[in-house]
Amino acid sequence: MKETIKYSVAMRPNPLHENDPKKAYATFQTNGTVNLEELSEHIHKHGCVYSEGTILGVLKDMVTCTREALLEGNYVELGSLGKLKLTISSRGAVSLDDFSEDNILALNVIFEPGKGLQWDVKKDVDFEFTISRKAQAAARAAAKEGRTTADWTPKEEEEDEEP
Repeated sequence: MKETIKYSVAMRPNPLHENDPKKAYATFQTNGTVNLEELSEHIHKHGCVYSEGTILGVLKDMVTCTREALLEGNYVELGSLGKLKLTISSRGAVSLDDFSEDNILALNVIFEPGKGLQWDVKKDVDFEFTISRKAQAAARAAAKEGRTTADWTPKEEEEDEEP
């Protein structure tokens, strides 16, 4: 069964060539966020024999254990879901001798999707154009004020809608 993905279009600079003219890029339009509790409930509704509480407990333990495994220097493979690994962000030093732990800025978790989270956009997904969230908010505000038009044109210093 194909899923429908809603998207809008925004003008953005190319981050690799910031001086080039802006181009139109598709922007995924999210419907919200699903937290662990909601995911547990959803899994339970798929006919799982375990209670929502048990599923939630397992997922919370998975988060804790995943963190531990990553900090122990392991990749964490989650089957068809994907793989997690740590990377380090650091400030460069002039030489190896000049580098210290003070140069380390952050640990980052990188997610590589597995086969279960990969799509063939021609076979698995339909796309539906929609107006941007910024345009929707402007239209709602105008309607509340009794106006029949709305302006969501970005000001010069504003960036286009975030991805």
